[in-house]
Amino acid sequence: MGRARMHRRDVLALGAAAFATPFLPDRLLADVPSEVPLHGLSAFGDLKYGPEFTHFDYANPDAPKGGVFNFSPPTWYFNQSVLTFNTLNCYVLRGDAPPRMEMCFDALMTAALDEPDAQYGLIAETVTVSADRNTYTFRLRPEARFHDGSPLTASDVAFSYQLLKEKGHPELTVPLVNMKEAVAEDDRTFRLTFDGTQPPRLILTVSGFPIFSKADIEASGFERGMAPLLGSGPYRVGRFVAGQWIEYERVEDYWARELPVNRGLNHFDRLRIEFYADRQAAFEAFKKGEIAYRQEFTSRVWATGYDFPAVTQGRVVQREFPSEKRPSMQAWALNQRRSQLADARVREAIGLCFDFEWTRRNLFYGAYERSQSCFERSDYRAEGKPTPEELAVMEPLRALLPEAAFGEAVIQPVSNGSGRDRALLGRASKLLAEAGWKRNDGLLTNAAGERLALEILVQDETFVRVDTPFVENMRAIGIDASIRRVDATQYEARQRSFDFDMVSLAMSFAATPTRDSLFNIFHSRSATQEGSRNLPGTADPGIDALIDLAGQAKDRTSLTIVLRVLDRVLRARRDWLPNWFAPTHRAAFWDMFGYREPKPDYGFPVEALWWFDAGKAAKIGKG
Repeated sequence: MGRARMHRRDVLALGAAAFATPFLPDRLLADVPSEVPLHGLSAFGDLKYGPEFTHFDYANPDAPKGGVFNFSPPTWYFNQSVLTFNTLNCYVLRGDAPPRMEMCFDALMTAALDEPDAQYGLIAETVTVSADRNTYTFRLRPEARFHDGSPLTASDVAFSYQLLKEKGHPELTVPLVNMKEAVAEDDRTFRLTFDGTQPPRLILTVSGFPIFSKADIEASGFERGMAPLLGSGPYRVGRFVAGQWIEYERVEDYWARELPVNRGLNHFDRLRIEFYADRQAAFEAFKKGEIAYRQEFTSRVWATGYDFPAVTQGRVVQREFPSEKRPSMQAWALNQRRSQLADARVREAIGLCFDFEWTRRNLFYGAYERSQSCFERSDYRAEGKPTPEELAVMEPLRALLPEAAFGEAVIQPVSNGSGRDRALLGRASKLLAEAGWKRNDGLLTNAAGERLALEILVQDETFVRVDTPFVENMRAIGIDASIRRVDATQYEARQRSFDFDMVSLAMSFAATPTRDSLFNIFHSRSATQEGSRNLPGTADPGIDALIDLAGQAKDRTSLTIVLRVLDRVLRARRDWLPNWFAPTHRAAFWDMFGYREPKPDYGFPVEALWWFDAGKAAKIGKG
C-alpha cells in the first residue's frame, strides 16, 4: 500500500536507540538474582510464595480424594481435539490427541494460578541463573520418578529438550530455536543454555515443557499412535476406546503428591472424557448425567436449554464464574495466502458485513459482548489515540506501520441492528470497488475475471447457524460467500496446513505474554510454519519489530505500552477480525462437587481444583 520497505536489521538498529531504556535491558530477567539457587521465577522478579510455602492458597489439602470426574474439557492444547482422538501423543503435530494428556507428565517447573507469570520448582528443586542470563542450572529432586518406578534423571531432561526441539509440535519447537545446549552434568543437575539472542522471559515458557523417559522413547519411539508415552505426572492413561472416550487414573504413589506445588490438588481418582462430534449430543449426555460438568458455549442453550427436571429439582447447578485476568482473542482469520484476501480493504469490507448487534439480540440472547481487540479483557487493549509513550514506540517505525494505527484505535462499527445495515454494506461495497472489484452479473470480479469467493470453514452446526446471516450479507454485495462444514479430523488438518479462506479462533494468552506466544500467532516466520497459529499468514516487518520489543520489555509498564501498539497495528491491518467474547465462564454441573472460592485469577482447571463431595452426591442420588 505504498509504504517504505525496511530490512529487519534496520528496524532493530533504529529501535535500539529509541527504546534502549524501556525495552533493551542490559540483562535478561534483570530483576531475578543470579548465581544463587532459586525456588521460583517470574517475569519481573516478584513472587507471591516464599521458599517455605506449603501449598498454593487456592488449593485445599483437606479435600478428600476419590470419585470420578466425567467432564467436557473447555480448553485444549497443541494437537488436542475435543471431538475425536487417534493418538495419545499431544506433543507432536500429526494426529488428534485427547485433552488432558498433559496431566500425565511433569515439568521442571509449574505455574501458580494466582500470579500472572510465576513458575515454581516441580521436578527441579532449584534453578540458578547465570550472570549473563543465558544459562539456567536446575537441581533436580532425588525422589522424582516415572510411573514405572524408574528414576527421572537429568539425562531424561536433556533428552526431552533435544527431542522437543527436533520433533515436537511447533508450539514447542519454536521456543527452543535459541537453545544452544541441554546438558546433564550429573544425575541431578541439568544445564540449559541459550545462544544470547533469546527473549528475556523465554525460560518461563520452556521450564514448563514435559519431561519424557529416555529409555521408554528409545525403546518404543516418540510417535507411537495409541500406545501412551511413559509419564511422571499425577495421572496416567487408563481405559479408552479410540475416538470415543478415555479415562485418566490418579497415580496413588505419585512421587510429587506432597510437594507444595501439588498439595491440595488433583483429587479425583479418575478423569473421564467422552467425545461427541455434535454439541447437542454432548448436551443430551449431560442432561442424562453421563457427563457431570460442562461449560456452555452456545448462548441459545444457556438461555433456553437448562429447564430440564434435574435443574428445576436443584440437582444440576447453572452458574457463572469470573473469567481469568488474561488477555483473550476470539476472531476470524482471513487467509492472506489467498490472493483475493491480501488487500486490507477487502478484509475490512468483509468485516463490515457482520451485524453483531442483530446477532447478539437474535442468536446470542444478549450473552456475548463485542470484541474489538486481539488482547481483549486486558490492559493491553488499545484505546483512543496513541499516548505519548506509545508514539515513542511507533514513530521510529512509522515507515513500517499503517497510517491508521496513528489515529483512533480501530473499532468495529455499530450497526443499526436490522441485520442488513445499508450504510455499512454501502461502505463495504465502496472499499471493494477501490480494491479493484466490480459487479458482474451480481458477483464481484477483478480485472482478470476472477470472482471474489470466500468459504468459511466450520466444524460445528452452531457456527453454520451464526455465520449464515453473515454470509447472506456478503452475498448481497457480490461476494461469492459460502460455509463449508467438515468433520473434526478434516477441520484440524485443513487448519494446520492453512487450507482455508476464513476460520475462527478463540484463545487466551498468558497474563504476561511472551515473545514466543506472540511469535506463534503474529510473526512472519510462523506464517509458513505448518501447525502454527498464524492463521491469517501475517508477515509484516513492523509487527515483527514490535514482537521483538515486547520480548525485550524490562517491566510491566513497558510491556503494556508495546502490546497496546501491537494491538493498534493488528487492528488497523485487519489480519484478524475480532468478533465476540463471553465475560464469564458459564458452567453447569451436577451438584456433587466441592470447590474453593474465589477461583484463582489466572486459571480454572476444574479437574485439578475441585473434588468429589460424597454427601452432596448422596442427596442427588449420585452417591
